[in-house]
Amino acid sequence: RVQLEEFGGGSVQAGESLTLTCARSGFSFDQYAFAWFRQSPGKQREGVASIDRHRRIIYTPSVKGRFTLSKDTLDLRMSDLKPEDTGMYYCAADQNDYDLNDQYHNWGQGTKVTVSS
Repeated sequence: RVQLEEFGGGSVQAGESLTLTCARSGFSFDQYAFAWFRQSPGKQREGVASIDRHRRIIYTPSVKGRFTLSKDTLDLRMSDLKPEDTGMYYCAADQNDYDLNDQYHNWGQGTKVTVSS
């Protein structure tokens, strides 16, 4: 059974950094696609960064150059955080490649990130 659990959220000031970790079990890392999503207050859930089964990484435009998804650990390193990055962050995994689309079948419970100006 696939299990995912996010760690690393917190409250920071604009310009600071956080690294999110997704603890995972029940599946083979090499055979699954993986992604980080976020849901900001009053907004729909959006894909932030994803890595497909061929280990190609894509980012949503608003985080390019600031967020880095590690191919090895699947950690999401977030730098130069902005208030608009505030939200619940979720990791997701699936045997299919969904890139930044939220069709993944396996989700964690989320970790909250708050960025103050």
